[in-house]
Amino acid sequence: MSKRSHISPRIDRPPRWATRFLEWYCKPSLYEDLQGDLLEYFGRNVAAKGLTYARLIYIIDVLKFFRLYTVQKPQIFKGMNQFILLSNYFKTSVRSMARNKLFSTINVVGLAISMSVGLLMIAFLTDIYSFDTFHEKYDRIYRVGNTYQRLEEDESKFASTSIQAANRIKSDVPGIEEMVLITRNFRGDAAYNSKVIAIEGLYAQESFFSVFSFKLKQGDAATVLKEPYSVVLDETTAKKLFDDKDPVGELIKLNDKDSYTVTGVMEDMPGNSHLRAPVVASYSTYEIKEKENEESTRLTRWNNMWSNYIYIVVRPDQDMEALQASLNQISEDENKVDEHTTINMWLQPLAAIVPGEDLSNQIGPSLELKIVWIIVALSFVVLVSACFNYTNLSIARSLRRSKEVGIRKTVGASAGNVFTQFILEAVVISGLSLLFAFVLYYLILRPRFLELGEEIGEMVTLHPSALTFLYFGLLAVIAGLFAGFFPSLFLSRISVHKVLKDVSSLKLFGNIAFRKVLIVFQYTLSLAFIIGATMAYKQYDFAVNFDLGYETENILNIDLLGNDVEKVRTALSEIPEITAMSASTLVTSVGSYWGTKAKYKDPLDSTNIHYNGIDENYIPIHGLEIIAGRNFIPQSDSSAESQIIVNEKLLKRFNIGEPLDAIGETLKVDDKDVKIVGVVKDFHYGKIDSPIKEFAYRYHADQYYVINALISSADIPGTMEKIESKWDELDAIHPFEAEFYDDRIQKSYDEYLIMVKIIGFLAFLAISIASLGLLGMVVFTTETRLKEISIRKVLGATERNLVLLLGKGFITLLIVATAIAVPATWYFFNQIVFNDLAYKATFGFLELFGGVLVVFGIAALAVGSQTVRAARTNPADTLRNE
Repeated sequence: MSKRSHISPRIDRPPRWATRFLEWYCKPSLYEDLQGDLLEYFGRNVAAKGLTYARLIYIIDVLKFFRLYTVQKPQIFKGMNQFILLSNYFKTSVRSMARNKLFSTINVVGLAISMSVGLLMIAFLTDIYSFDTFHEKYDRIYRVGNTYQRLEEDESKFASTSIQAANRIKSDVPGIEEMVLITRNFRGDAAYNSKVIAIEGLYAQESFFSVFSFKLKQGDAATVLKEPYSVVLDETTAKKLFDDKDPVGELIKLNDKDSYTVTGVMEDMPGNSHLRAPVVASYSTYEIKEKENEESTRLTRWNNMWSNYIYIVVRPDQDMEALQASLNQISEDENKVDEHTTINMWLQPLAAIVPGEDLSNQIGPSLELKIVWIIVALSFVVLVSACFNYTNLSIARSLRRSKEVGIRKTVGASAGNVFTQFILEAVVISGLSLLFAFVLYYLILRPRFLELGEEIGEMVTLHPSALTFLYFGLLAVIAGLFAGFFPSLFLSRISVHKVLKDVSSLKLFGNIAFRKVLIVFQYTLSLAFIIGATMAYKQYDFAVNFDLGYETENILNIDLLGNDVEKVRTALSEIPEITAMSASTLVTSVGSYWGTKAKYKDPLDSTNIHYNGIDENYIPIHGLEIIAGRNFIPQSDSSAESQIIVNEKLLKRFNIGEPLDAIGETLKVDDKDVKIVGVVKDFHYGKIDSPIKEFAYRYHADQYYVINALISSADIPGTMEKIESKWDELDAIHPFEAEFYDDRIQKSYDEYLIMVKIIGFLAFLAISIASLGLLGMVVFTTETRLKEISIRKVLGATERNLVLLLGKGFITLLIVATAIAVPATWYFFNQIVFNDLAYKATFGFLELFGGVLVVFGIAALAVGSQTVRAARTNPADTLRNE
């Protein structure tokens, strides 16, 4: 046949439709030659007979060659052939799994264990990334946050901002479609007729329901928050107060003082909302109430940024860089008022709140993005470990499967066919594993199986939706493809003439066997998990037993919940097991802080201090050491603040000198002059992640929110029943809320306990998967070396010699894994995870090598059980069959 002729781009060419018709019906193997011949004849006919006649002949020839031997099979037959081929692959895969029950079981169980973690990960991510997506303007809503820096102190990022910031944004920033200002701390006892319930919510401007898509069941979104003393209730709160009565237009009384009109009822805010408020009151109410407050001017200052939140909706075409530039200009203008403080506004997309940065003054639940990615990464490595099990065992079994590959190739199978066969087998095993993974998944979801704290429990449900199930199926396919890729690629490249050779010793990465690399990798992960869990627990134990510098044992902290402190104190004093009581603003050393500014002699030099409002009984009950001066003395007018007790750190900050020198000196706190009457020895009022800073005790009777009761009882449950009974007599509205100091401290370090639970759980899974893989490798190795074992026994080798011979290779791999895992894990936790902690636990031999000994014991059991069994095999039985 002649070569294809060159066709010039002129109009003397055959009809395009005829050429396309030929391409459509002609077999690909004949098309090129046939088209070349037709084009050559067409060129000759153009020269001899003219273009029109040549085109006619070309069309006739195209139609003439439409014959059985040139026409390709219809696509339906091709698809049928592919279906038959895939069906054959599937049957072969099932038969192969049935013939190799042990290896199939190991692969299915290992993948099922890891995929159950993958299912949890997918459900977790689905829940977390669904936060706030129900808002109609979700992609255009931003929260205005603040960065705060005082003098040379470290910069802090806050989710909150100031009322002044809202005023400036509203008047000076273009490109904003909507804006809403929200303030926390709307709370009290709401009464309607004879019903009284405790409520808590937010103050919000009238644009609240325009910015956010919370659904109103009753009321006009544009006006429900317009008038002062108007309030919107969610359905649950409305049901509690009004039963089945229509609440709109009704009056409720708050704290026996203010009357509020119910202007709307909204659906309960979804669980995947970072804003959660059963009640929303009009912001104009807050403005009226604050005008009555003598400190109202201070509340509207630029640097009063602790309780307010601004959300904006930007226009679709808004230039975000220009918008940020406007915020920067406002910040620059306002910062001129206080040269020692720098506050800068920044924009946070609604999508970046949960998950997002760890900001101070968060409103609603939050979860750091890095925690999400750590959980995803840990889940991923467990899944990869199980996939490596499959890869490892499949390559090790290549000797048995090589004959199958050779036969397939001999009868005409291509490398692609072989690859498809084995990749399909991996997907089938992965799909079967998914069924078992579902069972494990729902077992893990059982209550109290893996508690991760109240906050995370409220944020995620882990109950899969229809879309989540689709992701589950996709995970099974991806896992199967990943696990089966290398074995399929390896087996598809086997040459027919090498089919009888042992390919299990395939070398990669120099002289190291690929399967050995995988075993080392798996056990490195397992050891890293168990060492990490041990180190996390050691840090948790160190934190909860840390010497704070004061007493916390047997102190019960009781929330006052708005009750008068003296009434509660009087009622509880009737219980003999309560030996002493004090009152305080907050519970220290658990992560709660109250702060303000303090000045000494220089009016331009101020510093931020943390403080706790206490009475005269607090210091003796908690055993704090006063190193100079005295304790507070009760005053007739307890609301008039005139005395303060400070720590040593505050003296150093203002260069006051020795503790005795500070007694009688005056500080300005919240624009009030107070005298230092005592100095306490530095103690840890915060958590151990931060060092000791400036702190003060204030005699602040109007800020008592907690009763600190010292308990002396041999029957704690009985004593708690007495206290709760007394509380119910005193307050029938608010449920009794109390917690022992030591328990509260433990709860404040739940993050470490959660880390222990997650890493420990994954460690258990990783060790289980790795041990299953090791067991499979040992079984395969001993089976393939039975003849060698028998010959060695005939020549006089003892069982001990044979066990050492068969096991030393695996023990060597575990030693290599230990050499990698121990230093790497120590560095990761000590230098990265715990690096920012002011106080860290020291990690010794037990934390670093205790888990190693456990893993070695499990591995020795897996290796020893099989090698001893092989060593005890009768040589005569083995050699007779050879």
